[in-house]
Amino acid sequence: MDLTLAVMTAPEPRDADVVDAAAPPSRAEVGDESVLGRTYRALSVGIVSVVLLIAFEATAVGTAMPVAARELDGVSLYAFAFSGYFTTSLFGMVLAGQWSDLRGPLGPLSTGIASFGAGLLLSGTAGAMWVFILGRAVQGLGGGLVIVALYVVVGRAYPERLRPAIMAAFAAAWIVPSIVGPLAAGTVTERLGWRWVFVGIPVLVVLPLALALPQIRSRASGPVGEQADAGAKASLDRRRIRLALAISLGAGLLQYAAQDLRRLSLLPGAVGVALLVPAVLGLLPRGTYRAARGLPSVVLLRGVAAGSFIAAESFVPLMLVTQRGLSPTLAGFSLAAGGGTWALGSWVQSRSRLEPYRERLTTVGMLLVAAAVAAAPSVLIDSVPVWTLAVAWAFGCFGMGLVISSTSVLLLKLSAPEEAGTNSAALQISDGLSNVLLLSAGGAAFAALGGGTVTHTTTHTSGSHPAAFAAVFLPMAAVALVGAWVSTRLRERRP
Repeated sequence: MDLTLAVMTAPEPRDADVVDAAAPPSRAEVGDESVLGRTYRALSVGIVSVVLLIAFEATAVGTAMPVAARELDGVSLYAFAFSGYFTTSLFGMVLAGQWSDLRGPLGPLSTGIASFGAGLLLSGTAGAMWVFILGRAVQGLGGGLVIVALYVVVGRAYPERLRPAIMAAFAAAWIVPSIVGPLAAGTVTERLGWRWVFVGIPVLVVLPLALALPQIRSRASGPVGEQADAGAKASLDRRRIRLALAISLGAGLLQYAAQDLRRLSLLPGAVGVALLVPAVLGLLPRGTYRAARGLPSVVLLRGVAAGSFIAAESFVPLMLVTQRGLSPTLAGFSLAAGGGTWALGSWVQSRSRLEPYRERLTTVGMLLVAAAVAAAPSVLIDSVPVWTLAVAWAFGCFGMGLVISSTSVLLLKLSAPEEAGTNSAALQISDGLSNVLLLSAGGAAFAALGGGTVTHTTTHTSGSHPAAFAAVFLPMAAVALVGAWVSTRLRERRP
């Protein structure tokens, strides 16, 4: 990422460079064709279907995971099934960024989908918990490759005016899985067994691949810009690969330490921090940590937004179940409307008439996120209706739709063609790493204030320390407010 500060020096010809490198100009570049027009229909349906299946897997696997851990006698290792996926996905993101810039996104995308499917099959046929965790790690590597490669495909195959629309389609692809996924996975788990949730998904990837890969090969394959000039001499940056390994291992150690607050866990936590700090400084754009204007602030905003919101959202169902006596099903439904409003926010930012106000939209979005997170602990007061949280969270998800899609669009706008993969990897690293750091911090604060002191009865579950929830939500609201300030620095000052 050391070269990313130079990407704003020549903004005008970049889209032309992308089109020239990926495919000859078509009527979509000179006309008014949409992402579902004849030129882009097969590509759009293919890549959105890939996102749809990844979204379904994310929601379905979470439902089947507790049953799998219990049957494999691995409840004590339950958290590693998630952290294993996360740590390898970080490495996959960095690898996909370099691979896409050097050779095009076709290789990392196809390899990532193959790895994703292989991991699902390995977990679905596992006879022991460690084999199951290994499958999740293989799956995470594939997920990291796929998500970055998809961003590069969007940057190369679509003109700038269509990118907000395809990003909105990516967000919309999560709506149905977020609603139907848990129900479908629960039904399959109860009727056929949890293994079918894992082994059934790879079969569904065949059709999206058949639609998307030929289009990607013709429109977005091969190196561009400086990488095309370098030709066969270009190779992966070994230093960046080492940093990717460091950030993956460091994140895993930090997650492990956060799950166990004993003094002995301080050692792996310290080693994790020692690995993370230099790796993050080397992999993210220079100036990210101080919110330098332009691309560094775009990358930082993505992390601040995703980390603060996801860390807070993780505690919402638990708070409703333990403090207000809701069933797990009703607690989950309290967040259901958020999927629709998130997609609505993403659709709003894709309107061409709002393009000049994109930076302001991100500021509004972060203010909505901060307000929603700050309002969440109000339901700890018995006189406050529970439905107020559902309403507040719907507004917060609308804000996230504005911010997440806008940061994706801005990143591609500020990236030269030969740096799109590297910068997309930085965006995803910021997103994923902030999730684990803020979740770890929130979880530690929650446990330290007695949040784990929960009593169970035959009628309901109650928690003894509601203040522990406030200790999670209020700091995350403050982090979201910092994101509102960062959103004012997305555009570089021009002389």
